[in-house]
Amino acid sequence: MKTECETEKMQFQASGPRKVEGHFDGGYLSSDGGVILLGEGEEKLDIVGRFSRCFSDYRDPSWVEHPLEALIQQRVFGIAQGYEDLNDHDALRNDVMLALACGKSDPTGQDRRLERDRGKALAGKSTLNRLELGSAEGGPLHPYKKVILSPERVDDLLLEIFCESQRKLDCAPKELIIDLDATDDPLHGEQEGRFFKAY
Repeated sequence: MKTECETEKMQFQASGPRKVEGHFDGGYLSSDGGVILLGEGEEKLDIVGRFSRCFSDYRDPSWVEHPLEALIQQRVFGIAQGYEDLNDHDALRNDVMLALACGKSDPTGQDRRLERDRGKALAGKSTLNRLELGSAEGGPLHPYKKVILSPERVDDLLLEIFCESQRKLDCAPKELIIDLDATDDPLHGEQEGRFFKAY
């Protein structure tokens, strides 16, 4: 039986001066073509960009290859594609489609500073792990926790995004009911997210 192959090209939004086309004849391969749509949605809505402004970045700019917004885009887009583990990013850092979605001007990674990083446009798991380790105890003097999230700014952003979405609707609700769950779910030990107190 003869195999039928798709020969049409798919056109995507350009990435800077680069034309972006989907071919089905080899070249740079990716199993995650949908990430381009995430990138286009982000370009229009700027949700991840606004989220990145909820962080303070104390890294030395002379050593930074990946801007904070690109790191957060890489992590968020990875999660959206089903790659929740940081380990996955050691393979994903080679993905040209993800690099395009994250706005990398060199999606093949050939212009990276260090020879060992060439061909890898995106950050690896260790860099992303340092991003996730950032806490209020970090800051300019801590060797690894130099990117700090402000939970208060995130709260404000989520409320702002929700209000914006409601203003855009023609049928915004007249009343909004916030139903808080008062379920007492006791925790034992040091589980993540244990901030909830039932009293």
